[in-house]
Amino acid sequence: MDAPEQQRLKRILSDTRNIALVGASNRSERASYQVMEYLQQQGYRVFPVNPQLAGAIILGETCVAGLEDLDQPVQLVNVFRRGEFAADIALDAIEHEALCLWLQEGITSQTAADAADEAELEYVEDCCIKVIHRELME
Repeated sequence: MDAPEQQRLKRILSDTRNIALVGASNRSERASYQVMEYLQQQGYRVFPVNPQLAGAIILGETCVAGLEDLDQPVQLVNVFRRGEFAADIALDAIEHEALCLWLQEGITSQTAADAADEAELEYVEDCCIKVIHRELME
């Protein structure tokens, strides 16, 4: 990762306070759970999003079915869903005025990238937010 990209990611993480974590899990062995816990420990407010777990309490936060159910603004939408779902999530993130769409490691979507670019939404793909935060912010 080159210096300009490091600076861009550092700025995104610094400007973020609230994160919607799409694909949240209530199982502690899942990466989404571990990333949510880590982000909370770093001072972020993380809202779990998963229609199958809507209403459940995950790490002290009530899980919602979709971004439209959030009653707080989020700056960053962190995605733990397969790439085929990313385009719809990108549109939801744009509609809810998020500033960044971040697809976790192993997740890519040209359609989501194009939608984010058109809406001037910061876009990160195939990259673990926990790993990047540790590298750049600690």
